[in-house]
Parts: sequence; C-alpha cells; structure tokens
Amino acid sequence: MTLLGGSHRSHSVRVRVLLTLERKGKTDMPVYMVDRELPGITMDELAAAQRAAIEATREFTANGKPVRYIRSMFVPGESHCMCLFEAPTPDLVREVNEAAQIPFTRVTEAVDLTPPS
Repeated sequence: MTLLGGSHRSHSVRVRVLLTLERKGKTDMPVYMVDRELPGITMDELAAAQRAAIEATREFTANGKPVRYIRSMFVPGESHCMCLFEAPTPDLVREVNEAAQIPFTRVTEAVDLTPPS
C-alpha cells in the first residue's frame, strides 16, 4: 500500500512541493539532517554552535559552494540535536560542520515537511 496512491500522484505532490519551495525562495537542492549527541551542552553553547553553522554556510556559499542552514531541533532530555541543511551533496554538509567545529554523528538525506505558510 502506498501512502499517496501511486507514482502519478507522488509526482504531482513532488511538483507542488517544489513549486512551494520556489515561491518561498528556496532551491530544490536535497536536504540533509545532521545528528549530534551533545551531552552537557548549555543553551549558550548551543546558540554559539548555531551561529557558527550559519556563518560557515555563508562563507562556503560566498566561495561558490552553495549550502544553507535551515533549522535545528534540540531534545534536552537526550542531549540530541538534529540540524537541517540544504546542499547539493552530503559531503558539503560534512565539510561545513567540520569547518564550524561542531561535532556530529552522521549526515543523512531527509525530507523537510514544513507546511507552506
């Protein structure tokens, strides 16, 4: 059983999602989730890591390597952080996080399901 009821419908949904992203000024580059285990991190340190990620993406993009920080979610009770980036390859996302000196456990392709506003 498919959730969307077949390939034609799936294609139609993908087209609508891409059109929505274009209207919002986003590209159709893949989205990657970066998993982090950050035991003992403070909220100030977390904010500093976020600023470092944003700055690294700006520097990479300015140097012809397009990558965009989208957002992060932090689960305090588990010290787990998940960050979304948009980039042409997972290797570029790894490079950005290494340049920002933010530890991570993995980078995996993901789908950002944020509804249109």
